[in-house]
Amino acid sequence: MAKVKEKKLKFLFVSRWGEILDLAYSVLKEGNLVKMYIESKDEREIGDGFVPKVKKWTHYIDWADVIIFDYTGFGKVASELRASGKLVVGGTEYTDKLELDRNFGQSELKRLKVKILNYHEFEFIDDAIAYVDKFPNKYVVKPCGDMSEQKQLLFVGQEEDGGDVKRVLKAYQKTWGNDLGVFQLQKKVTGVEVAVSAYFNGNEFIKPINISFEHKKLFPKELGVSTGEMGTSMLWKDENAIFDTTLKKFEDKLAEENFVGHIDINSIVNGNGIYPLEFTSRFGYPQIQIQRAGITEPMGMMLYKLASGKKFKISTKKGFQIGVYIVVPPFPYNDIKTFELFSKDAVVIMKKAVKEGVHPMHLKMVNGEWLITGVSGVVAIVSGTGLTMREAQRLMYNRVSNVLVNYSYYRTDIGDRWTEDSDKLWAWNLL
Repeated sequence: MAKVKEKKLKFLFVSRWGEILDLAYSVLKEGNLVKMYIESKDEREIGDGFVPKVKKWTHYIDWADVIIFDYTGFGKVASELRASGKLVVGGTEYTDKLELDRNFGQSELKRLKVKILNYHEFEFIDDAIAYVDKFPNKYVVKPCGDMSEQKQLLFVGQEEDGGDVKRVLKAYQKTWGNDLGVFQLQKKVTGVEVAVSAYFNGNEFIKPINISFEHKKLFPKELGVSTGEMGTSMLWKDENAIFDTTLKKFEDKLAEENFVGHIDINSIVNGNGIYPLEFTSRFGYPQIQIQRAGITEPMGMMLYKLASGKKFKISTKKGFQIGVYIVVPPFPYNDIKTFELFSKDAVVIMKKAVKEGVHPMHLKMVNGEWLITGVSGVVAIVSGTGLTMREAQRLMYNRVSNVLVNYSYYRTDIGDRWTEDSDKLWAWNLL
């Protein structure tokens, strides 16, 4: 009896900066049809040679079986397409606002009776300095709205009287002035920073839950500027107390919104409680690439089931997944001249012809070779998996050693703090 050939699904990836390349490429390699659009002009070359690209994604709405948006800001159009009957993975205006408007995100947590840290929002730096004078303490400076993308502006105070925060704010006043916009001062607490996330199918959360630990500073041992992220370690769990206390409370609202996609909430936890910090209501980077290393079912079919509203359980590996960014100058800064001098069109060479666990980021492919493109200097994410964190870490760094990129750098301690962090979380009954 002849085997029935499965229908190829057609996926349209709509990307802000090309960060979704690895996912689009993996869906293509699974035998599906793929088209990818990149909004940013500076990143338009990303993915050339890897996946078919289009200049106007709206021309391919009818062509696509599933449309996937990779960032916040697409919520309105994603909701409109869903309402028209299209299968869409992407946010809503509500979930966009959860991430982009820190004040709104915190107010929604408060509305759902989730305990939050004290914070105050400011429009003028002088007012914030006066507040620290009146209430001296350790604070975190958090830009809001579009300025939240300027990761170098996030500052975590260390001085009990807030003196370092005041000095930083005065420096921002001289360099950014009114361009800094609205920002928060949030009371700093000590503990373990941990994120919980899950996929949502329009009706309910899909298990398992992803628990991740981000490493945000440029240099090992959390030194240097905050980059957004330099690497992450993670595991999957069917049940988790942090999830139940935070994201789970949003299930009814997300169902009301018909949200379909991935949502994450980052928290500080300690013996006194769980304190949510911020939402990521989209795919996280490098989170989705590292998740893909631990998901054992085809990503295209998983996304199709999610967009279709099906109830299912994601098939994942046991143990741990871990990943690290490989970057080149000018990362984490924007400097076109430096990028063109050191990094543009540089070749990514594999010492051994094995690319497993190496996830392309801002790359293009020419005659089978991977070349750096875009403007930011983000080359690739290298992942590893294992039954223990150490095993996953060893595999990841073995794979890193196989990648040769001129002038590249990466953190050498991703996953090192797992033992101490996990001990605390077990002690607090949070794992």
